[in-house]
Amino acid sequence: MEIEVIAAKRELQGTGASRRLRHAGKVPGIVYGGSAAPVQIELDHNALYHALRKEAFHASVLTLNVDGAKESVLLRDSQWHPYKQQVLHVDFQRVEKDHVIHVKVPLHFLNAEVAPGVKTGGGKPHHIVTELDVQCLPGSLPEFIEVDMGALEVGHSIHANDLKLPEGVELVAHVKAENPAVASINAPKGGIVEETPAEPAAPEA
Repeated sequence: MEIEVIAAKRELQGTGASRRLRHAGKVPGIVYGGSAAPVQIELDHNALYHALRKEAFHASVLTLNVDGAKESVLLRDSQWHPYKQQVLHVDFQRVEKDHVIHVKVPLHFLNAEVAPGVKTGGGKPHHIVTELDVQCLPGSLPEFIEVDMGALEVGHSIHANDLKLPEGVELVAHVKAENPAVASINAPKGGIVEETPAEPAAPEA
């Protein structure tokens, strides 16, 4: 799925110019990286706001169209107003098809409702992390990585190195080394307490 972002070159810079842009319903931004010089850009606020609410926008190679010139980019940062639903600034990084990129990819958790730890153990599924750092060529970047929880028992967890990654995609070195838990089935709250004889005796006292 190709996602195109429409932008225009931004001639005026500085705090005052950025403020005027925002009042006009625009968002200042920048695109950098690769062999070309950084370019200051402006984007329509409403279109960008709705795009940022979509998961795929954060973990896809985007097509940035600046005054008709297209290039492949990744979203690298977005700055928001502290209390308004307003995007203040956005950063894009150019990518080249033969250069490995490092990206945070969201996790999609599957089959928790049929896991033995939930169905027969009464446990609760727990999503410990919701994204992982991966490296790959731009053409291999997945929109998400699946975490199949269908075989988990109570007290058991799935770790990063257990995940089946798409072809051409690897965890970055520090994630491989740390191998963090990404999902688990936790024992139901109070489950152990209810089994103790002291609990029913308390009301009688």
